[in-house]
Amino acid sequence: MTKSNVVEELAERSDLTKRAAGDALNALLDIITEALQNGDKVTLTGFGTFLTRERAARMGRNPQTGEPLHIPAQTTPAFRAGSALKEAVP
Repeated sequence: MTKSNVVEELAERSDLTKRAAGDALNALLDIITEALQNGDKVTLTGFGTFLTRERAARMGRNPQTGEPLHIPAQTTPAFRAGSALKEAVP
């Protein structure tokens, strides 16, 4: 399912225009993104939690040459599914 499919379904289920549904979805995604950028987590009860995780620096290998290379530490976004979502998916 693509973003445009989600917008169409959201518009149908909420009696909104596609443009309003698209704006609402974009606003939600912006809110989640900004919260993660600030180091906060976003919990949608019954659905799940968006959060960030720290990855430590490590050594890796270039797959073409086998040469070792340094992979720097980074912060990555993560999602942890809620119990209702886990139960809904067989």
